[in-house]
Amino acid sequence: MRLKVVIQFIRLMGVSLGFSILIGQTGVSANRQQSVHNNNVGFSVAAEIPKNQIHKQNSFFDLKMASGQQQTLRTVIYNVTNKDIKVRTAIHTAYTNTNGTIEYINPAKSYDQSLKYRVSDLATIQGERTITIPAEGSKTVAIKVKLPKQPVNGVLLGGWYFKRVDDKVTGVTEKSINVKNEYSYVIGLKLSSGKLPISNLCLGPVKAGLNNYHRSIIVALRNPVARIIPNLKIRTVIINKRHQKVIIKNTKTGVMMAPNTVFKAPMPLGSQQLQPGDYQLQMTVNNQRHHWRFKRDFHISMTAAQKYNHESIDNKGVSMWMLIGIGAISMLVLGLGLGVIVWLWRRQRRSKD
Repeated sequence: MRLKVVIQFIRLMGVSLGFSILIGQTGVSANRQQSVHNNNVGFSVAAEIPKNQIHKQNSFFDLKMASGQQQTLRTVIYNVTNKDIKVRTAIHTAYTNTNGTIEYINPAKSYDQSLKYRVSDLATIQGERTITIPAEGSKTVAIKVKLPKQPVNGVLLGGWYFKRVDDKVTGVTEKSINVKNEYSYVIGLKLSSGKLPISNLCLGPVKAGLNNYHRSIIVALRNPVARIIPNLKIRTVIINKRHQKVIIKNTKTGVMMAPNTVFKAPMPLGSQQLQPGDYQLQMTVNNQRHHWRFKRDFHISMTAAQKYNHESIDNKGVSMWMLIGIGAISMLVLGLGLGVIVWLWRRQRRSKD
């Protein structure tokens, strides 16, 4: 388990993800960056804003549409390098990730049961998904968006994703670990139709689990309506019902709930072991306009406690960071040792001469 975590960390350290995300009313947009000439991205993107744009100042697609409406959207990809490049495109459905931010780049593994229509299903890429952009040139790409004929009240949220594709890996390849650079942009797709529903949040399952290999209690906070609920402050207390003792206190601010999404909020236990038994969660959620209060009793089984305590990297004696530190120190010592050996060998040769 420790080796797996270390290898994963090394891979992540070797990957740099360049993207242009500007926070707006939907939480995301993208525009053409003049500074692209000064970095390694090599390309930029710019949306061609249509007439039914709600807020003209937004550089992402912020559209008012009617049920059954079809519309073609276009984006220009600019290549600022002196050679041809390839860019791959995709459409993603937005959701709230475990950090409490709206995610447009990485597709979700699952979606909330309240989500009827995914942007990734309503928007179709026209032509090839991978496009060659000529050196110091540009190319316009298009998607066709079609809303369902049934009434859609609220906001459908997603992202038009652009990723540069290299023909070969740049960097070092050693023992099946590829070190490469990845650069991407995303343009937000906010499709509004009908009447905006009233904000609402509800509490989903509460259970023990792992978050990034750390034992945690994971709370599912759901937004079952088709609107963005922004800037939430979430205060959580978890109590051991048998001992009436608080085992976790957690406060998280700035949470953005995407439409029809679930925020699986991890509550790390740190050095505490998961203990089987009965617990109670008390949670308050609020922003400037709304306030919610939740209470939920839940149970942690002996099987779950043993499983996640065993698989966690907490309190293992040697942590992931310690292993990485030991590896770095070992390389330094090895380098110094080799340097001393070479110095002694050269000194011995001089004395013989």
